[in-house]
Amino acid sequence: MKRSSGVLLPVFSLPGELGIGDLGISAYEFIDFLKQSGQSFWEVLPINPVDPLYDNSPYSPLSSFAGNTLFINVSLIKEHVFFENISKSSNLINYDDVKKMKYHYFMDVYRSFKKEDDYYKFIEENKDWIYDYALFISIRNYIGKRLYDWPYEIKTRNKDKLKYYQEKLKKEIDFQIFLQYIFYKQWYNLKKYANKKGIKIIGDLPIYVNYDSADVWSHPEYFMLDEKLNPLFVSGVPPDFFSKTGQLWGNPIFNWDKIKEENFRWWIDRFIHTKKLYDVIRLDHFRGYVAYWEVPFGEETAINGKWVKGPGEELFKELLKKINDPNIIAEDLGLITPDVIELRDRFNFPGMKVLQFAFDGNPSNDYKPHNYNNKNCIVFTGTHDNNTIIGWFQESGKKQKMDFIKYIGGNLSEKINWAFIRLAMSSICDVSIIPMQDVLGLGKESRINTPGTIGKNWKWKLSSNYYSKSISKRLLEYTETYGRI
Repeated sequence: MKRSSGVLLPVFSLPGELGIGDLGISAYEFIDFLKQSGQSFWEVLPINPVDPLYDNSPYSPLSSFAGNTLFINVSLIKEHVFFENISKSSNLINYDDVKKMKYHYFMDVYRSFKKEDDYYKFIEENKDWIYDYALFISIRNYIGKRLYDWPYEIKTRNKDKLKYYQEKLKKEIDFQIFLQYIFYKQWYNLKKYANKKGIKIIGDLPIYVNYDSADVWSHPEYFMLDEKLNPLFVSGVPPDFFSKTGQLWGNPIFNWDKIKEENFRWWIDRFIHTKKLYDVIRLDHFRGYVAYWEVPFGEETAINGKWVKGPGEELFKELLKKINDPNIIAEDLGLITPDVIELRDRFNFPGMKVLQFAFDGNPSNDYKPHNYNNKNCIVFTGTHDNNTIIGWFQESGKKQKMDFIKYIGGNLSEKINWAFIRLAMSSICDVSIIPMQDVLGLGKESRINTPGTIGKNWKWKLSSNYYSKSISKRLLEYTETYGRI
């Protein structure tokens, strides 16, 4: 990756038109902002369907292949729409309200939708997953329960039961396929516009899937499940920087032995599908491909887990047989052991540096820029799991603050967020990525996610008046100064 820079902003955090960021005009305007500011990348979080039961987390999606239909822009599919009672200035997403409003318009459009050649082409290109996904969501909505609580016969895909629901829910299944068609049409149009403007999109491939997902229902053989198809083990990480009891994510663990028997075909299919969505893929929880933390199902915390060997080099060798240039970023954060570094470097994947982790008073801290020994990395002021820079500085202890101030020369002559941006931009890392909240100098109220907590995450979005020529000009100036154009 050449020397360049970009901005991190989830799609849901765009201003949008119905209470959530979407793939309409605000997304195109954001791409224009990036272009005017000299940026080369837009990093987004996973764009798969989410659910309130799982805190609307994009890392617990209902499918690895389907798109989040809440991101569909209504104005692009329905002319002359007048939206009432929508607060465009609100910075918090109410997912329930958004879904009710949007699905009203979606159904209205669907009733008059005429299936044409590109619709059937879309279905043919995605037939390996779209029928199972549409059926899964339709049954889930009809039963009103999570996969955990489905009747055994339909949970285990009894052929007679499948046929029964395929007939009974035909209209709903067609509606769900229609929504996926519209989502992907809008997404690929947006990506085409970004690429035309010289902006590449970085997106995540979450390492895990939700148990309550079309993936598990369609392919239970690829997961560690008991005879009743309930999880034997779930995912997490041991106690770390973010939590003293670890993080209990709760995703089912892959049955890597079974996946390996088929030359990793299903996982590679996930990757190939994701590669169509993004120009660069960030592999979430990269250390999990070397060894992952396995927690017995039913545990209340992640403490009583153990490390289990992952697929490692074998998986990526098979992947490279299918894709010559995968454009991968390894999210190598957390408890990183030498074998993780070895795997990352074996395939020359750039890793990540997070400046918020740098200032602990230790001159040898790996996240301090003077300790970067390889330019093949991506430097972030913070990620979606971190506080904003303003929030970090306000909540940091004296030791952290003084370490940072001393590091930049003892004189904080500019706002703290711009001091961090300058530090990231000036580093040797090939790419610097700045969360939009740090570009705008926003506080902790704009944080995307606090690991180990639920209820307040994945809700923040920009207000419609976020744009400022002065901010764009300043970002461009820093980008030019440090040779990232």
